[in-house]
Amino acid sequence: QVQLVESGGGLVQAGGSLRLSCAASGRTFRTYAMGWFRQAPGKEREFLSAIDWSGGRTYYADSVKGRFTISRDSLQNTVYLQMNSLKPEDAAVYYCAVRSYYSASYTTAQGYNYWGQGTQVTVSS
Repeated sequence: QVQLVESGGGLVQAGGSLRLSCAASGRTFRTYAMGWFRQAPGKEREFLSAIDWSGGRTYYADSVKGRFTISRDSLQNTVYLQMNSLKPEDAAVYYCAVRSYYSASYTTAQGYNYWGQGTQVTVSS
């Protein structure tokens, strides 16, 4: 059983920045990877970024590469997403996710088995 607590969402002006945090907790589990997804109204959940817990290898969607940065605190099972140069099209509910088993799938929702509740990010023009 894994619980994820997200924070950092809110309203930001276009061109601004936000930093999202997500802490995973639970008894007797191993973190293999953590990632970030988002879902806008009427759209499917979209992969944004992921980080491997063993070596720290990172993955990014083309839409956020160069603007978003993922990082981790392995001792606290916490993942961060630094979002810069935000655009109106970035507005969505942002979700963090954790995988507690081995898999080579980092960029799809099927590669994760625990999810946070989501945090709203709104970008104004």
